[in-house]
Amino acid sequence: MDKENSRNTTIFMVAMFALLIAYEVFFMGPREKAREAAQKAAAVQQQQAALAAPGAATYIDRDQALRGSPRVAIDTPALQGSVALKGGRLDDLFLKDYRTTISKTSPPVELFRPEGAKQAYFADFGWTGPVATPGPLTQWTQAGAGALSPGHPIALTYDNGAGLAFTRTISVDDKYMFTVADQVANHAAAPIKLAPYATVQRQGEPELAKTNIIHEGAIGSLAGELRMITFKAWKKQGDTGFASTGGWLGITDKYWLAALAPDQHTPIKAQFRADEVNGVNVYEADEVGPVQTLAPGATAGSTVHVFAGAKRVSVLAGYESALGIPHFDDAVDWGHFWFFTRPIFWLLETIHGYVGNFGVSILLLTLILRGAMFPLANKSYESMSKMKKLAPEIEAIKKKNEKEPAKTQQETMQLYQREKINPLMGCLPLVVQIPIFFSLYKVLYVTLEMRHAPFFGWIRDLSAPDPATFVNLFGLLPFNPAAIPLIGGFLDGPLHIGVYPILYGITMWLSQNMSPQAVTDPSQKMLMQFMPIMFLFFFSHTPSGLVVYWVASNVFTVAQQYFMMHKYRVANPIDDLIARFGGGGKAVAIKT
Repeated sequence: MDKENSRNTTIFMVAMFALLIAYEVFFMGPREKAREAAQKAAAVQQQQAALAAPGAATYIDRDQALRGSPRVAIDTPALQGSVALKGGRLDDLFLKDYRTTISKTSPPVELFRPEGAKQAYFADFGWTGPVATPGPLTQWTQAGAGALSPGHPIALTYDNGAGLAFTRTISVDDKYMFTVADQVANHAAAPIKLAPYATVQRQGEPELAKTNIIHEGAIGSLAGELRMITFKAWKKQGDTGFASTGGWLGITDKYWLAALAPDQHTPIKAQFRADEVNGVNVYEADEVGPVQTLAPGATAGSTVHVFAGAKRVSVLAGYESALGIPHFDDAVDWGHFWFFTRPIFWLLETIHGYVGNFGVSILLLTLILRGAMFPLANKSYESMSKMKKLAPEIEAIKKKNEKEPAKTQQETMQLYQREKINPLMGCLPLVVQIPIFFSLYKVLYVTLEMRHAPFFGWIRDLSAPDPATFVNLFGLLPFNPAAIPLIGGFLDGPLHIGVYPILYGITMWLSQNMSPQAVTDPSQKMLMQFMPIMFLFFFSHTPSGLVVYWVASNVFTVAQQYFMMHKYRVANPIDDLIARFGGGGKAVAIKT
């Protein structure tokens, strides 16, 4: 295939990609919302039927569940909650630094919830063996008094009445890591065999992100490999076990993680389990240590670290380094193209350390990336400007050889060679930016650092779409489009178009019209003309940080194209607009 056909094919494929996006926004999006609504209605009906059936799960409210056990308060700079003395488990936890919405009055994010309440979520620990060991109903006693806080651990004790004395010491740092040290002393006359265990359990279906680019479910690094199982696959396949020395495992949401990290030199049996109990799906990530034999008068111990908090990259990396937990920052879903995603995140976070605003960091990232691509882009826009200047000659060749396509192609390529033009150079900046686009999209979507990160003005969350919409004149008219009967969902869905997506559409149109029109097929030309509109709708539903990047990138593109077209004295749409609306006349192509 010759070079011009390759270019045409590339442009056509991009146009088809735009059509697929439009199909997703206008057809599949509303259809998916309708499907979700039907699923929620069906789930409510199933739950009501289950509650009416014998043996079905029944729930109490969270506060009532908390009152079911004496408690020891947890108070750290990052966490608040309590330890349940019944069971000696971590089952009540909120993240102080993160709120459920961008509102300052929004409640903090809840991570753990006590058993008995709906969507219970907790970490549990203990021993397994042929004798009575502490369980979920065991009443532990606090030795001493005071809350659990950094530098102030708590000690819990329990005697099984048959010669075994258990002690549990729980400590916590100033971030999200608990350390649970269990010890058992054998005061009986016979040896006892016990094995330590730890588990993270989640009861019920969590609310999942509405995209497939995020991993949520079971996660861990076991036997030297990163293990990831989505909730859907987890429920389907049931139990999955791994033998490992050290490592870690847990349950992850988009931004939050509960994970167990045993001693990194101890062999364990790790398991991801999924069961249905009284109509409720129960997900567990647990690990069991080696069997220990306690002679009369002997003691045995086991220590496990419990991470319960926000997946902040620097925090995870810090624990990975300090505690030797392998691949712990891979709890953030970097994706298959991590070799792009990680450097882009690192660069964004480094810039943010100086400027303090992720929106400004994105603009500076754009400047750095476009600066790195400047020589390549200059060559590309030089080639495109020359091609646009030669457009009349190419058109004359086509007319002269209208019935001889092969001769048209031959003479066109001879013209390109004579003028030292490479037609494929025009596609290179787009090709180079494709991995950057997807990597930045991933970074904005998965990293906690971008959650609720403001820019300027109305952009208060760079990880969310532009909240403004032309329907109410970008907030100038005092009404919410979503509240309009019958059509509110459509106005706040497919027709929700913000300021930055519109700026993207304008800059894309300018860049497109400053490029030579390589396609001749009428259908392809029509697709190319509609591309700015298609992408405008697409970017209206993507994180606003991504649109900020792409608008800034387009501005650089247009500026470089404008410079090159002036250098080679080629007419362009900017001069045309200036002439029409500023100079009072119509622009005329510059001739040499």
